[in-house]
Amino acid sequence: MKKGILALFGTILATTIILTACSNKQSSANQQDLTVATSAEMATLSTTKYSDTTSLEALQNTFEGLYRFNSNNKPVLAGASSVSVSSDKKTYTFTLRKNAKWSNGDAVTAQDYVFAWRKMVDPASASPNSQRFAPIKNGVDIAAGKMPVNKLGIKALSSYKLQITLESPISYFSELMTGAPFYPQDEKIVNKYGSQYGTSASKTVFNGPFIVTNWNGTNLKWNYVKNTKYWNKDAVTLKKVKVQVVKDASTAANLYKTNKLDYAMLTTDYIKQYQKTAGFHSKTIPLIGYMSFNTHRKTTANVHFRKAIAFAYNKGSLVKNVLHAGSALNGIVPKNFAFNTKTGNDYRKDAGNMSTYNLKEAKKQWAEAKKELGKQKISIELLTSDTTDSKQIGEYLQSQLETNLPGLSVSLRSIPLKSRLAATTDYDFDIVYGTWQPDYADPVNFISDGGQYHLDDDYNNSNFRSLLNTAATTYATNPTKRWSTLIKAEKQLIKTDAFTAPVYQGGMSYLLKNKVKGLQISPYGTVLFYRNVKIK
Repeated sequence: MKKGILALFGTILATTIILTACSNKQSSANQQDLTVATSAEMATLSTTKYSDTTSLEALQNTFEGLYRFNSNNKPVLAGASSVSVSSDKKTYTFTLRKNAKWSNGDAVTAQDYVFAWRKMVDPASASPNSQRFAPIKNGVDIAAGKMPVNKLGIKALSSYKLQITLESPISYFSELMTGAPFYPQDEKIVNKYGSQYGTSASKTVFNGPFIVTNWNGTNLKWNYVKNTKYWNKDAVTLKKVKVQVVKDASTAANLYKTNKLDYAMLTTDYIKQYQKTAGFHSKTIPLIGYMSFNTHRKTTANVHFRKAIAFAYNKGSLVKNVLHAGSALNGIVPKNFAFNTKTGNDYRKDAGNMSTYNLKEAKKQWAEAKKELGKQKISIELLTSDTTDSKQIGEYLQSQLETNLPGLSVSLRSIPLKSRLAATTDYDFDIVYGTWQPDYADPVNFISDGGQYHLDDDYNNSNFRSLLNTAATTYATNPTKRWSTLIKAEKQLIKTDAFTAPVYQGGMSYLLKNKVKGLQISPYGTVLFYRNVKIK
């Protein structure tokens, strides 16, 4: 009898184990949770204040504007259900979705767009992205403090009717509108929290497919959780994205190999090391690396000094021996990014090289700089973030500059990205190394922005400004003349004045588990879109 009971118990136990295993497997599949690493901390959840990639990724997954990218990375209507365009292509009238809600239940209205856009261009906001509004009527003059914010070309015709007026027609309007600077903000919530809005998840509301949770403004882990108030929540399968900051690519790769991460980005030497690992992917992207100069300081304000720096480092060697991905960048606009709508030509090929590695010219400019500055020995500081790749690139640039420019001493300061952004904003730097990725596929996005710090505030060359204005107005509908005008503007900025020193065009290498389907990468860089992800 005991044997029978034991046999029966054994059968029940075995069945239970099998059922439990099946149940766990099914439960795991149904969890729809994704675990990813990012290389830098998040700085803000405010669309008017961000200037870093981690914050941008958060915004693009938790907010939604008039347009978004579909699964083929083409812009489609999102927060709007329909749009009509005037015959002169300058006025767009949108009908907003009446079922679009903020995560606190508030309706997303036309006034939320008007409020957010006016705040973006208000000089008092000092938004690093105000220049994106140059195509919007009066955007330039308002950002310059010459007109009141209520003159911006955006108007709420009713709660769900929004009218946008441009200075001149642009071919990339729908792509432009997918960008985070053009998202709405819940006016009631922004006014409630004031300067604290966007400094933590609890002081922000969202209207996109996910919301941010567990971010207090400084911690290195947070979640994107499916937004139950999102108007199209039924199209979103993923329940949660668990994000952790892992600054060292080797650590991220090890976490991936031990199944503690589903996605990990690789940089520098680790690309070569892990390229045969299951789930390895690599692609060229329009991300750029560059150096910006603090023109408020005597040394870095000297054009000969800036040119000496720009000519003095071997970009090809950097790409080949340090980055193991990407290519040398000899202008501010990357290659294979923007193409002439009439000729089909790549902008970079048409524009040619504007800032190359040229040791002879570097030494000539260095001699002129020392003469004008009255010094034979000069010390400067290069500021970078403290991620693995940024520090390695900083060390390479330091070595190249000190070797090729005798008498130059370069010290490195590598600090957390949030601190580096703050230091740059506050002019607490000599030279800063950074990366940037665009928002729409047009060369003007790099020439008039490109992540170049204080470009609007400090670069006041009248020829440059006139060329940009002519390209945006007189030649707005003439692709050939507009193209040549933008090339002249880039030449003034990079070749003549060396306001910025281009370094490299990026490549993106990463590890991704095969169970993850539908993960999208922005057509303009490294930002991940989680909306269409499914865990198989």
